[in-house]
Amino acid sequence: MKPLRIAIQGIQGSNHHQVAMEYFGPGIELEECLSFHGLVDALLHGQADKGVMAIENSIAGSIIPNYALVCENGLHIIGEHYLNIHHHLMALHGQDLPDIREVRSHPMALLQCREFLKGHPHIKMVEDVDTAETARSIRDRQLEGIAAIAPAMAADLYGLQILAREIQTIKNNATRFIVVKTTNKEWPKELVNKASVRFLTDHKRGSLATVLNVMSDCNLNLTKIQSLPVIDTPWKYSFFVDVTFEQYAHFDKAKSLLSLMTEDFRVLGEYQNARL
Repeated sequence: MKPLRIAIQGIQGSNHHQVAMEYFGPGIELEECLSFHGLVDALLHGQADKGVMAIENSIAGSIIPNYALVCENGLHIIGEHYLNIHHHLMALHGQDLPDIREVRSHPMALLQCREFLKGHPHIKMVEDVDTAETARSIRDRQLEGIAAIAPAMAADLYGLQILAREIQTIKNNATRFIVVKTTNKEWPKELVNKASVRFLTDHKRGSLATVLNVMSDCNLNLTKIQSLPVIDTPWKYSFFVDVTFEQYAHFDKAKSLLSLMTEDFRVLGEYQNARL
């Protein structure tokens, strides 16, 4: 049987790679993409079966452009996964912390480790495209005096030593990832207890409140709401909402009502809640 090919943002050793392994298990093939746009293209062009995409972080908040990518490209959310983020400082073997003059990583990783780095002012911070890509580059180019901030998996894969462990400022740091596909209906209705929807409301006082009240009346629990401007329509917003429910019939009722009450109502995904 042909193994699943999973598109990830980044390369082997990245957090996306770890999520793909935890969610799908061993034996998958990776389609490495250096951007989220590239990840979406890989799915649309049949280069991958499914994709793993970060959508929000407990510290930094929502990755807003990814909401638009899912909606505009007709992708379906078929699952989710939460990953506790651990940042480690790593470099070539034989070096110590005082030998490091520059640290490279994804901007988000640098931000999340700022307090540690402030304690080492001799180290210059340089933004890079991916945590694991930086680690691989240090290995491939044998860069002395350069360190990466990356997951422990990257140190193992690329033969680097960890100079400092768990350097993230806030230790309880988690990222929510969604699993996306070009088609839906992965789960039987009796197993579905979470959904992601998107809609527009009239630009009238109380319009959004009325929608939220309907959700509450239908026994839906709102777990996330995110607004995005509608392109080419100033001061009009679309809303991306995640809800959980105990019975699919409750969500089904809400869908019927919301499709009448809102504009361009779309169900982006029906799946299982990963945080029960």
